Amino acid sequence: MELRLGDLSSPQVIQLLQEHLRSAALHSPSASVHALDVAALRKPEITFWSVWEGSELMGCGALKELDPRHGEIKSMRTAISHQGKGVAARLMRHLLEEAARRSYRRLSLETGSMEAFAPARRLYARFGFEACEPFADYVEDPYSVFMTREV
Repeated sequence: MELRLGDLSSPQVIQLLQEHLRSAALHSPSASVHALDVAALRKPEITFWSVWEGSELMGCGALKELDPRHGEIKSMRTAISHQGKGVAARLMRHLLEEAARRSYRRLSLETGSMEAFAPARRLYARFGFEACEPFADYVEDPYSVFMTREV
């Protein structure tokens, strides 16, 4: 698995991010969808990585700086054809290493509360994330689960 920084102009990446947005919209009302589109992922406070096997996109993930000591995981997605191959775990290890390199003290995330998001919640828990109150600009929402961990 090769991690690539950026790559937001790749048609495969754009397609995977659109799939991510469609999937979120299937399971949550629009006001509760916090997935980012390509334009939002281009903001300077967000760093985006994609995971490749040769010329095939396996997944993606991003890290958003909330402040100099707190980061947020965004846009974690594994391509359907690569689920169960350790792509998300590889990305999580990388994001945790990057958070430590940046001297973040805390790493947080928002994910869905519906059953479709259960595999994501299990992955995050496996990496030490625990439920928390809404952070940053988020508000309490029955469709959201907020998780955090110290770095």
